[in-house]
Parts: sequence; structure tokens; C-alpha cells
Amino acid sequence: MTRYKVILEYDGTDLIGWQENAQGPSVQSLVKDAIYGFCGVRPDVVGAGRTDAGVHAVAMTAHFDLPDAPVPETVMRALNFYLVGKPVVVRACEIVSDEFNARFDCTARHYKYVVLNRPMAPVLQKNRVYWVPRKLDIDAMRHAAQKLIGNHDFTSFRASECQAKSPIKTLDKIEITQSGDEIIFEFSARSFLHHMVRNIVGTLIEIGIGKPYDIEKILAAKNRSSAGPTAPASGLYFIRADYASAD
Repeated sequence: MTRYKVILEYDGTDLIGWQENAQGPSVQSLVKDAIYGFCGVRPDVVGAGRTDAGVHAVAMTAHFDLPDAPVPETVMRALNFYLVGKPVVVRACEIVSDEFNARFDCTARHYKYVVLNRPMAPVLQKNRVYWVPRKLDIDAMRHAAQKLIGNHDFTSFRASECQAKSPIKTLDKIEITQSGDEIIFEFSARSFLHHMVRNIVGTLIEIGIGKPYDIEKILAAKNRSSAGPTAPASGLYFIRADYASAD
């Protein structure tokens, strides 16, 4: 068996998320189908993250094993041939050691969340941003975000269905920038809880429109109801995964 590492780009709008499920097409199922079309096998495809329905990816790392050893360029071209018309594309492919694991070897994961902050609803950016028509106070959101950086119990920002063993995570980075009508939230951490980024963004937006949320009190409460709403999946993008070495 030969292990391949691939970089995937996808539009999650019409997908049920990363995980294969009978409810509809997923990133995992589409890639498996493409591999089957290419070489007649359906190996497990392991991703660096398990994005939810509607979430997009710029560069999601994944790995899978094939019984033969075609050159990576052949694998990439073949998979993209079978993915034509699907919302997934293979951006890169390489052979790695059998020990490489796209999920467990990941040292950092990076996400961005895009808010369209203007009175008019999106047309060209529909399903790719979260439209917030009310003017947001970026300075207030930045000030609140700084209190989330570091090692905390993020129970208040954790989805009820989250399966992580511990709510304690270390958030390495939150940056909030503005470009025209877009406000971009950037997050980095080794790992995240289920809906953690979307729950943080939803809370920061509430602060941005003037609601009196106190981040320190929210963290101390360890209760999901103490934080703001979950921001929609449409604005969330998995940007990349980091690894200690190439293989």
C-alpha cells in the first residue's frame, strides 16, 4: 500500500460536511467516489478537520492509501477528472510515509470567518459570507477577542453534540481585520471544539452591535447559553493545516 497526502479545496454549500453519511454528498464521499472511479477501490479518506455542512475549505489536508503506486501527478489528474462538476478539487498530491496521519499529526489548524457588513444583502457572495447589515464596532470585537486567546475552558463556546474529551483548548490567534465591506476573523489553534469558531464569531458580532456580553464572565460560566448565537456555516473557511514535517 502507498499513502498519499492531498490538499483539497471545496465549496461546502451543497455538502453535508466532511463526514460520509447517507443523508447526502460529503467531501469524504465525493473523494472516495473519485478514487473508486480511478482505481476501483474506496479507501478511508482521513482529513485534518471534519467541517460541518456549508463550511468551505481553501486547503484541507487529507490522506488515503492505494494498493499500487501511481505517481502523484497521475493521481491528482485522475481524481480531478472524476470530480469534474463536483464542488471539490485536488490542489496538490504527494506520496508520504505510511506513518503520516492528516488528522493526528496536525500541529495547527487555521480558519477564517468572513462577514459582509453592509446594508445590502450579498448577491455574488451568497453562501460564502455571513451578512450582517448593522454596523459593527471592530475595536470592541478586537478587545473582546483578546480575552479568548490562550488556554481556557471553552465549554460556553462548545456545541452540545461535541464529542471532544475535554473542553480545554489553547487558542493561539484571533485577528480581526477589515477590507471594504468585509470583516475577516482569523483563528489558529492545534484543535477546536465543535462549533467553537462559529460560536465565538456569533458572540463577537453581538458585542460588535453593542450587546453587553462579557467574555470573562462567559468563560467562567462554562455554559453554552451564556454566550451568543452560532454564526452561520456559510462564512467559515478551513484555510490550512500545519505539520511538523512534510511526511
